[in-house]
Amino acid sequence: MNFRKLTISLVALCITSITLAQNTTNKYFRHLRYNHVSPYIKLAGTYPIDATTAKNTSHYVFTYNNHELVEITNNHYFTERRHPLASIGAYKTIITHTKDRETRIFLNKNGKRITNDREVYKEVFTKDKKGNYSQLEFFDLNNKPMESNWEIYKYTWYKKRKMIIEKRFNLKNEPRNISTYFEFGTTGMKFRKDGTPIGNFNLNEDLKIANNSEGVASYQDTYDTNGNHIKYTYHDKNNKLVMNQNGFSIGTKEYDSIGNYIKQGHYDSSMKLIRERDIVNNQYITLSKKASQKDSLEIKRISLGYLIALQELKPELMNEVMNDSLNKVTIGYSRALKKEIVTSISKNRMIENAKNWNKSNTRFPPNPSNQIKILDVYNRIATVKLFSDNWVEYLHLIKLDGKWSIINLLWQHKNINRYPF
Repeated sequence: MNFRKLTISLVALCITSITLAQNTTNKYFRHLRYNHVSPYIKLAGTYPIDATTAKNTSHYVFTYNNHELVEITNNHYFTERRHPLASIGAYKTIITHTKDRETRIFLNKNGKRITNDREVYKEVFTKDKKGNYSQLEFFDLNNKPMESNWEIYKYTWYKKRKMIIEKRFNLKNEPRNISTYFEFGTTGMKFRKDGTPIGNFNLNEDLKIANNSEGVASYQDTYDTNGNHIKYTYHDKNNKLVMNQNGFSIGTKEYDSIGNYIKQGHYDSSMKLIRERDIVNNQYITLSKKASQKDSLEIKRISLGYLIALQELKPELMNEVMNDSLNKVTIGYSRALKKEIVTSISKNRMIENAKNWNKSNTRFPPNPSNQIKILDVYNRIATVKLFSDNWVEYLHLIKLDGKWSIINLLWQHKNINRYPF
């Protein structure tokens, strides 16, 4: 290539890059629109915010080029249930488009290819002449076909009257249920104009609505004006409310003012409450209250109990104060390796030590000095420093089922001259 041609090519490349940059726009959303129906449903954000607000809160960035979605950046760190349909599971989703294909790959923060929440590396959607999805296939890092965590390799879709008909297949081309935990085979989906699903219907071979083995023929969804999924109901083939395999007919979901899912309710077909629960959300976190006097006294008792169990030969007490996952470590020396190493002792070993380690009463003075300092307590975890006649020790305690116990213990001799370095 001569210099003139090279110059022209570089100029053309620069113009193309500038044009692409000019045509690229970002939109910011607090949440993804919830989808538990099908990957046929387009990805969409809810609760739009501006770039300034996004700097200080959990969000997704949707990047468009000429109005076509080409990238999703996942900066969503508030509590979110992972689900193969409802969440992404990757930091970046890169989306490329051709005339009849849409391809998605998934990257971590270092730009490395990873799997998404369907546990596949690449998704390739085929589009029909109208731009609607007609097929989805999954691939591994080597571009070989693979199955998702629901044992699905391929989805197919086509329109029949007012429904989108969906079928799913594994790598052997065998039909698969809608998921590994819900028995719907061939399904029909109905949608609102905004793209949200009205219902998902189990179909027989004649594409008629049919009950599955649990007597369920459809589940139907309600969304509010903000795009929140607020209600889902289970019906038989006659559209009568029925109990699903999890023992409820109606599910409700409540959200706060900015779209965080905060409460769930399950009801029977007459809207009688079966159970409800608050959904823990890490947006609303406050520091725990200071430790109670009761907890502080118990932490002291458990911590000193470890020393008393050794001194007074009380294996039952040692068993009480030590957690089953105890890890007691100190500095040792390996003659074979000719270097310092970490040595550890298990709970069972400590119980044995409590039986006989001080049987001659020569390990401690007649009136041992057992001193304790609680360094910090936060709700159900605590750090303690113990001073005895010969040792300094740091203890980690944990509160399980209302009971404190020692789970980690790091110690060394008071006499630092015992250590060569």
